[in-house]
Amino acid sequence: MTQPRQTIYVAGHRGMVGSAIVRTLLASGLPAQDIVTRTHSELDLRNQAAVQAFFQQQRPTQVYLAAAKVGGIHANNTYPADFIYDNLMVQANVIDAAHRSGVQKLLFLGSSCIYPRMATQPMAEDALLTGALEPTNEPYAIAKIAGIKMCESYNRQHGRDYRSVMPTNLYGPGDNYHPENSHVIPALIRRFHEAKTSGAPEVAIWGSGKPRREFLYVDDMAAASVFVMNLPLQAYQAQTSPMQSHLNVGFGSDVTIAELAHAVGQAVGYGGGITFDASKPDGAPRKWMDSSRLNALGWRAQVDLVAGLRAAYADFVKFHPVQIA
Repeated sequence: MTQPRQTIYVAGHRGMVGSAIVRTLLASGLPAQDIVTRTHSELDLRNQAAVQAFFQQQRPTQVYLAAAKVGGIHANNTYPADFIYDNLMVQANVIDAAHRSGVQKLLFLGSSCIYPRMATQPMAEDALLTGALEPTNEPYAIAKIAGIKMCESYNRQHGRDYRSVMPTNLYGPGDNYHPENSHVIPALIRRFHEAKTSGAPEVAIWGSGKPRREFLYVDDMAAASVFVMNLPLQAYQAQTSPMQSHLNVGFGSDVTIAELAHAVGQAVGYGGGITFDASKPDGAPRKWMDSSRLNALGWRAQVDLVAGLRAAYADFVKFHPVQIA
């Protein structure tokens, strides 16, 4: 008997994570015609009516919800209203439209910032909602927490299979290299590249360099997303609970920002000095994920930081000629 066709909608396919998920799905052998995508100009996910109409027309069987408004400390501090509104609207519209059109399986991608600023390290899934959030990205974190709880609520009330994964800090091909609104690794890659090409004697880094962060190559995150989506429900439920259904996705170890800066400098080939401006905000002192539940299910990261940074820099040089001119 012929199996019904699987149609997978990847929301946010032009973003770093969404594009990596598409690459991973194609590499797994999924025909390109079975992947549904829409650009922002084709479908504004903040528009409820448009999203409902899209789902009713396309009727996907699975959804990867990777669409989000993202940015670093500066962007989160400068545009807090945009971060909470845009993310809440996108999540609410996609999750509800998926349910109303009969989508049984959905994967929501969150963020490690959902955990309290002073959470015990490494941060386990049960740290959620146990303390105050990091002020610099609280609006974004609140939106992501709401996304998790929406998935759980639709599971509990409607019997859906909507899962959530919480990645640590991501980097790699397709990243945002904006000089002010990017995350730490792309910001450093651009800064070191510009310093190398201009012959600058040193690079100044925001903060003290002491906070510790964990970084995961984006193709590892995509592989984890597909892995979690395809887990048998019984296996997924063995590591989660109805009101704590998210799984952490991390590399397994962390580094200081100072160590990261030196690693990026080496990947770029910059030979100058590095200084740290302690008058700038550090953010949370440490963000290290406990990924033991996902590891117990059989998944581990494959790309180490050195190899990942080299690949990220190669992508930057190849695909961002305007930004590095």
